[in-house]
Amino acid sequence: MTFVLGRDGDRDTGVSARLGRYRALDGSEGAPLYLDLDGPHAALIVGKRGYGKSFTLGVLAEELARSHGVAPVIVDPMGVFATLTEPADGAPVPARVVDNPTVAPDSLDPRSWCSLLGLSTESGAGGLVWRAATESDTITEMRATIRATDAPETDRRAAINHLGMADDWGVFDPDGLDAGKLAGGEITVVDAAGLDAAPMNAVVRGIGEALYRARIDGAIERLPWLLVDEAHTFFGGVAQSALETILTRGRAPGVSLVLATQRPSVVPEVGVSQSDILIAHRLTSEADLAALDAAQPTYVDTALAERLPTDPGEVVVIDDATETVHAAQVRLRDTPHGGDSPSASDVSLDD
Repeated sequence: MTFVLGRDGDRDTGVSARLGRYRALDGSEGAPLYLDLDGPHAALIVGKRGYGKSFTLGVLAEELARSHGVAPVIVDPMGVFATLTEPADGAPVPARVVDNPTVAPDSLDPRSWCSLLGLSTESGAGGLVWRAATESDTITEMRATIRATDAPETDRRAAINHLGMADDWGVFDPDGLDAGKLAGGEITVVDAAGLDAAPMNAVVRGIGEALYRARIDGAIERLPWLLVDEAHTFFGGVAQSALETILTRGRAPGVSLVLATQRPSVVPEVGVSQSDILIAHRLTSEADLAALDAAQPTYVDTALAERLPTDPGEVVVIDDATETVHAAQVRLRDTPHGGDSPSASDVSLDD
């Protein structure tokens, strides 16, 4: 029987991903190790820079794109996953890249609009934005709603100026990404590399909310998998509520979330405690190690810091579904890895 992480059963009982191989005590490779894709999961991939966090996320993206019954989406804040569309070793990886992603303005609730624009809900301008977001579906309509009020001119001007700033970000469009556009079998790479933190958060909030609601309403059949790199960027912003909703309530409608970060200490406790699969590369920061130890399950009898690997590509996996811990080596990517750091010695200068 081949072991499958996240499943109390063997590989023949459902869809699974080839993650890598077991790592023996002497460092040699052992039996193949797989990850369950048949049911919904919340997973956390952690590791310091240069030890394979994004590489592992790319391996999972390849496997999801080749799998039946899932709708994978990966949020790419660093612009490193477009390589998923390049020719692959072995079976093709169905993938597409969405440049300049947009979401519908009404994917944000009134409170999120105020938070996004840095306006207190108790202020005059914040109250106007709240009202406009409640009554309108587009930024143009929100501005018109505010202009039509009898609020003080200073408050109206401030609210309209803040909405103009959001409009200039270029991430809001009534015809933006929705569940129907994200529900295909290929991996959708949402390239957010050109966005600042606030508009990037708005995009992730819109995508997460759309996928979750579509499954609640029965609007899409495939089970969504939302993969988010540099996940610490999205906690503390307007994306946080959508991510936490999937973490805590995504299992029933069948929505999975995979968070990858080099700073687990910045991810709220719910992001660690609600993850049924933890894939840990090397970490050295005391704060990051403490964040993982605080949520360490009782069946792990030694501190996680003592189990962490030291070499790139090596991982320790805590599987809460089977209450087991595994040492593994992540397999090589079948498509090129776009996350390597450039080297000055590789630069070729013309004379």
